[in-house]
Amino acid sequence: MSTSTTTVAAKGVAGRPRAAAPGRRAGRPAGRTHKAFSPWLFLAPGLLITLAFNLYPFLATVWKSFTDARTLTTGEFVGFDNFTALVHDDQFWVALRNSALYVVLVVPCLVLLPLLLALLVQRHIPGIAFFRSAYYTPVVASVVVVALMWVWMLDDRGFINGVLHMVGVDPVPFLSNQWLLLLSSMALTVWKGLGYYMIIYLAALANVPRELHEAAEVDGAGPIRRFVSITMPSVRSTMVLVGALSSVSAFKVFTEVFMIAGPTGGPGGDDTTLVMLIQRTGTGLQGRTGYASAMSIVLFLLTLVLMLLVLRADRKDKD
Repeated sequence: MSTSTTTVAAKGVAGRPRAAAPGRRAGRPAGRTHKAFSPWLFLAPGLLITLAFNLYPFLATVWKSFTDARTLTTGEFVGFDNFTALVHDDQFWVALRNSALYVVLVVPCLVLLPLLLALLVQRHIPGIAFFRSAYYTPVVASVVVVALMWVWMLDDRGFINGVLHMVGVDPVPFLSNQWLLLLSSMALTVWKGLGYYMIIYLAALANVPRELHEAAEVDGAGPIRRFVSITMPSVRSTMVLVGALSSVSAFKVFTEVFMIAGPTGGPGGDDTTLVMLIQRTGTGLQGRTGYASAMSIVLFLLTLVLMLLVLRADRKDKD
């Protein structure tokens, strides 16, 4: 009897919930808190570097935009005088027009053409790996070297005009005509960005179920119908991403136009973009850094508005 009593008592003690230790708080375990905090410790160095090299220059640019600072002087506070001067600056409006044209003409090409290219190189046929590498090569090539190659090809005595001369066509002034020069820069931007956005689309197309295309093909849908009804809706979010990235890149274009049109921005500066005008205004011993900072703030705000419009259109489309 004493043995059974002892067993029952032991079971009672074992089944009773153990009281919390007096020094430990009831709530989230310490290990879970440590795991939640650990990622921030790993991110801290990168975040600090990002803040040091991005946040501080941004705040300094905002402050300088309200001063008449120059390269060798800090300048004095002038309020909104720099922004008021922008409204009456003809060069600013020419540069803004060219940057806007760059976005309007380049972005649709960089959204649609890489998608079509990705559909072509996605096919499993012999030698397709070579074409994938060939299409991606311009991305890793130096933009300066690529631009120089384009200048040589577009010259009056270059390869393209040489071919045109052979077929009896007069030389085309690619590098002296205002609009042809700007269109040539746009073509270079599109050609160099095709491979980069093609890779993004290839990753998105890999997640599209093959069964959808097979079922549509059985139902009699042709390639165009399958592209419009299956492929485009499946990669719509990727198209928005590509549109946002290419919009920002096109609005901030510099190297392509600088190399093809020259530092003056073509004949009479008519092909100058916003970033080129900022660089030309804010550099040199007599650079007007305050005025250039004001243009930089306007460029930032325009880019931000453009991004918000793209995201808003995507959200409205989802709704």
